[in-house]
Amino acid sequence: MKKLILASTSTIYGSGYLEYLLPTLKSFFKGHKNLLFVPYARPSGISYEAYTKIVSEAFKKIDINVVGIHTFNDKQKAIEKADGIFVGGGNTFVLVNELYNQDLIEVLKNTIDNGTPYLGTSAGSNIASLTMQMTNDMPIVYPPSYKTLGCIPLNINAHYLDPDPTSKHKGETRETRIKEFHTYNKIPVIGLREGSWLQVDGNEVVLKGGLTARWFVKDKEPIEIETNHPIVI
Repeated sequence: MKKLILASTSTIYGSGYLEYLLPTLKSFFKGHKNLLFVPYARPSGISYEAYTKIVSEAFKKIDINVVGIHTFNDKQKAIEKADGIFVGGGNTFVLVNELYNQDLIEVLKNTIDNGTPYLGTSAGSNIASLTMQMTNDMPIVYPPSYKTLGCIPLNINAHYLDPDPTSKHKGETRETRIKEFHTYNKIPVIGLREGSWLQVDGNEVVLKGGLTARWFVKDKEPIEIETNHPIVI
């Protein structure tokens, strides 16, 4: 049975890297002492080594050892043998492009579907969706496809922002962009606010964290989903 945590972000205001999630991750990865980290999204262009070190320092606090996938010659086998997997945030286009270039999409999906626990934050959560089309990132590279892992039957918009009624900015809101997406696509979308995550057990998807999430379905008005509420497709 597949098990995933898909978080909007790795860091919330006033907190360290993954700090707000560590109690949940300690329980989620119980019995799994080694974690394979995929740093391909690498925010701000930092090296894979530097990114992996940041992740490793966080997971040391819950006694989990982290190894970067970039250190393995056979990356497909590294995924297949992984005790647990974490794909971090950064640029989703860069991440998806690299996963396709390394021929890792199918093996990653199959490994997750077979029960290896998976953590995604931001871009790492986006790729668990049916497609990556709800990313907020700039298209700085051109991946072979927008199709991603499809571990959940919806798309995630991470870092969801509500319209600010006091703002003088007249550009598109996040809600407007999601509605534009639904002009051409039927895939439902969840807007995850910072500090919220989806917990997936088999086919059950439940909103976790202290905030509601925004739920968008084509040709319907968006609604708020309460925390601890299952997502019904």
